[in-house]
This record gives sequence, structure tokens and C-alpha cells, in this order.
Amino acid sequence: MIRLLAPLALVAAVVLATFVVDPSEAPADFVFINRGDVTTLDLAQISWQQDIRVARIVHEGLVKHDVLTPQYAIRPAVAQSWTISQDGLTYTFRLRDNARWSNAEPVRASDFVYSWRRVMLPDGAADYTGFFLHIAGARDLFDFRNAQLARFSGQAAGLTDARRLELAESLWRELLDRFERSVGLAAPDDRTLVVTLERPLPYFLDLLCFPAMYPVYPPLVRLYERFDAATAMIRTEQGWTLPPRGVSNGAYRVTRWAFKREMRLEKNPHYWDADSVSIRSISMPTIEDPGAQVLAFRTGAVMWITDVVARYVPEMLERKRAWHDEHRDQYDSLRDSGLDPFEIDRRLPPDPRSALHVVPAFGTYFLNFNCRERLRDGRPNPLADPRVRRALVMATDRGEITRSIRRLDEPDSPTLIPPGSIHGYHSPEGINHDPDQARQLLSEAGYPAGAGLATIDYLFTRDGGHDLIAQAVARQWERTLGVKVNLVPKEIKAFREDLKGKNYMISRGSWFGDYGDPTTFLELNRTGDGNNDRDYSSPAYDALLDRAADETDPAARMRLLSQAEDLMLHDAPLLTLFQYNSVYLFDPRRVVGLTTHPRAEHDLTQEIGRASCRERV
Repeated sequence: MIRLLAPLALVAAVVLATFVVDPSEAPADFVFINRGDVTTLDLAQISWQQDIRVARIVHEGLVKHDVLTPQYAIRPAVAQSWTISQDGLTYTFRLRDNARWSNAEPVRASDFVYSWRRVMLPDGAADYTGFFLHIAGARDLFDFRNAQLARFSGQAAGLTDARRLELAESLWRELLDRFERSVGLAAPDDRTLVVTLERPLPYFLDLLCFPAMYPVYPPLVRLYERFDAATAMIRTEQGWTLPPRGVSNGAYRVTRWAFKREMRLEKNPHYWDADSVSIRSISMPTIEDPGAQVLAFRTGAVMWITDVVARYVPEMLERKRAWHDEHRDQYDSLRDSGLDPFEIDRRLPPDPRSALHVVPAFGTYFLNFNCRERLRDGRPNPLADPRVRRALVMATDRGEITRSIRRLDEPDSPTLIPPGSIHGYHSPEGINHDPDQARQLLSEAGYPAGAGLATIDYLFTRDGGHDLIAQAVARQWERTLGVKVNLVPKEIKAFREDLKGKNYMISRGSWFGDYGDPTTFLELNRTGDGNNDRDYSSPAYDALLDRAADETDPAARMRLLSQAEDLMLHDAPLLTLFQYNSVYLFDPRRVVGLTTHPRAEHDLTQEIGRASCRERV
């Protein structure tokens, strides 16, 4: 026993040392592991889950969700009230008089105009530019800016850098004038924001809850903007996001950001609802090893792990089930009374096994197929043929992966949108496992038994068990189709660069919905969308999305969107494997404010250490 305890104590000491940055500083009130390091807090560039999670803590939009109710109702945030015109096109928001930035300056309506404009333009190459193109005139402005930049490349040939910059500034003034005249976004005074949409958007308020639509502080961000003399684009350096310079308008502000060490947040005293914020400080240590993360929780160093990915999680889940079985009568009674799973665990007899929580997520794990005609190195891309892509989909036994590898009760599914996750939406059937049809399709594409098909490179990251999934899929394809697969593991930064640069054949992928409508998944495959990492393009698919956007009957709109998903799944720009479950680790008697809702927008302003009696309504 002594031989076992000594290494455990040593590992615990190492884990704790990884984020003790300043011993003189008081420990944070709340410590959690955010899965991975934050890559950016520039709301125009935000995309990854760990970035979004922190952005929700330090920034705030016009409205937000009531995350502790199943309905996820919209409630006021920076905007204290709003009205919607009878035709559903114009939203008028009244901002709070006491809405403040962390430097005590007021949050103005013009801050939203500035912030939305910078994401609306192609200069930033933002993943969520599409959100803003619903605003009247925004798409025309986007196209106008692209035309400007193309014109610049011809006009600037042979000019000095100084003359290029003069030309870039002239184009920018022309753009601002056009923006003022043609885009449906205006701030008639500091407290009024008027937004006019191109067409009615039933989920617009829901969209406003997403961090890409939060404001940034213009006087600071402007200091880091410059014109690129080579392209005429506005480029923004990231220094404005870093402490101590960073300015935010949410419940917290970033006070330390030590890469690979820790991010620390402190309560924003100027936040309009500061009196309701009970947690004074939050720390997010970087602990990369999944086993060390669990150990940090068990030693009391952290209070919450947002994504538990240790390979022994299935065994932990079995122990959790055994604990529930030991209290089956009480568990069933609490469940039948309508309590959510976290509240049930609070009310059962205390037990360390209660700390693991597995709940449905609003996300899907899939494989990206590069749909370009040629690969980055100039070779013809066999995956440009939809028959090859469909063959790979049909050759994949999803159930083997969920049963043998994941073992987290995650449903395997041939659809992109998690079935049953959106009220009124009915999922199509998708493409199911059919080895015989897979072999026939591959033969029709000119590759009988895989003959003549180039080795397929499969890009993935080393963390989170992606390697085991890649190995299993590769074995299935080789066994069923004779396809040779080259596994290409990379670190996350290199992986992201290759993915965005389309420098891959097949890559692992995933998506968690950003708002409660099917388009949060379906827009991923629209031609030119910032998150279309597959470079898939289908005029028929785009047309169905456009028709749905114009459809005023809710049921008819959902049918059109279901048709769009069906068309896309049969074109197979991606291979869906399973619908995610979220796996958390926290003591339900110590931590409140976390939600079981699949959308996973958590409230970290609650008091730590008191039981919650909230029930489902």
C-alpha cells in the first residue's frame, strides 16, 4: 500500500504545482478545468467550446437564456427591454442605464454597431459572419467589400506601401459610408439599438445569446487595428484581449492569462447585476493529462471538470449506476417527481460516486470529407466523388464505436441534428450501415475492392480518444472495402490549421449547436459558410435553406429543413458517428448553477456550497 500511495502523492503535488502561479494570491472561489486552453477571446474569431464557455462568463449580449429552466427562455441582459415590429423585421432594444464596461465606461448602442460590423465583413474571416448576414443590407455590404478588395489588388500593383495604405483608407471610408446608408443597424442614441432584418427570423433573439453577437469595447480594439498594405483588409492584433488591457462587460474580467498554466477571472465590480454575483474569483488551470485532471478533482484542487475524457470514464459510469441501483426506490421516486439528474444526486445519500454526471449534449461527432476536386498538393481527390463518400459511410458500423470504444450510452445516429433535440423537427433517415451497397458504390466509382484508390489520410488530434475511433474506422474500411488508411495524429494547433486550410482528406470533426433551430447545424454545409470545413457546395441544398428562410409557416419550414438535411446526408460531405453525451465531474452538494440542459450554458454566478432546490417546471 505504501508503494502505491507514494506515487499518488507525488502526482498530486505535480498537479497542484501546475497552477500555483502566485502563492501570495488568495485561492480562487471556484476552480474548474476548461478541457483545453482558450485560443482567443476575440468575439469575431471565437469558435471552439472552451473559448465560448469563457466568453459567456466575461462578456454579455443584449439578451441571455434562463439556463436553469428547461424552456431556456430569453431574458434581458444588456437590453432591459425590446419591441418587435408587426412584420417581424425590426427589433428595437432599449439598453440599461447602468450597463457598464469593466473600466466603468457605459455600454453604448454604438458599441454593438461597431462590434457587429467588424464580424459582418470578410476582413476578419470570422466563422460566424453568417449570423450577421440576416441583417438587412449586410450581405450586399459583404459582397461590396469583397469587390473592393478585388479592385484593390489590381489598382495597387506597383504602388509603394504608403500609397497602398492611402488607397486602403479611401476604400474604407467608402465602405463606412455605404454601411451607414444601406445596412439595417442603427444607434439613434446611446441607449437605443435598432436592428432591421432581411426577412423574419424566428430564432433571432436566440441567436443574440451567442457570444459572437456580444459587444467589444471599440476605443480599445481600434488601437490594435491596422490596414494590411498587401490586401487593404483591416487586421486586428490580439493584444487587446489580454490582461491587464482587456475590457469586458460581463460578470467577470480576465486578470491573468498564462498560456499552458492558468486563466484567472475576477468579479467585475461595474457589472450591472454585480449584486447577484456571489463568486468573487474563478481559476481555470491548465492540466492537459485527462487522468491528472480527475486526480486534481479527487484531491480537491478543482471543483468541476467540464469534459471528462479519461479512458476509464466508462468504468466510473458503471460505478455511478451501481450507486443508483443501491438506492433504486428513492432514485425512482425523485426522478418521477420531475427533479433533474443533478438535483436527484444531491438528495441521495452522499457518496463519491455521485460526482460523475453524464447528460445529453446538443452535439454530434462526425468525420469531415474534403469535397474539393483536388487536394492541397495538387493530386486529384477521390473524395470529390459522392459515391466514394457514401461508400465509406455505408461501410461504417457506428454501433461498434459507441458500444466498444465510447461506452457512454451515446446514441449512434446517421443524422447530423440530434434527433428529438428541436421541438417540431423530424429527422430524416440518413444513410445506415450497408456493407454490400458500400462495395457496389465503390466499384461504380471505379475502385472495385479498393483497387486503384489512393491511400486515404485521416487527420485527428491525440486527445480525447480520437485515436481509438480513427483506428476502429480504419479497420472497418479496410475490412469491408479494401481501403488503405494512413492515420495522421497532430497536436491541436497544427490540426486546426490543416482543417481550416483544407489540408486533409478525412478529419475528425464535431459540432455543438449554437442556438435552438435546425439551421445551427445545417448552415455548416452551406456554400461558403465560415464553418464549412469540408468545402461542400450544393446549389440544391442552398436553395432548400433559402426556401426555408422565406417560409412563414413553422411546420412547412421544418419540413424544408428536414429535406435539406436528407439531401446533404446522401451527398455525404460528412460521416456522422454518434450524438454526444456531456461528461462532467463535480460534487452536486458543493456546486450549484450547472444545468443538465443539452445546450450547456452554465451559470457560474451562483453561491458555492449550498444545496439547490430548483425543480423542472
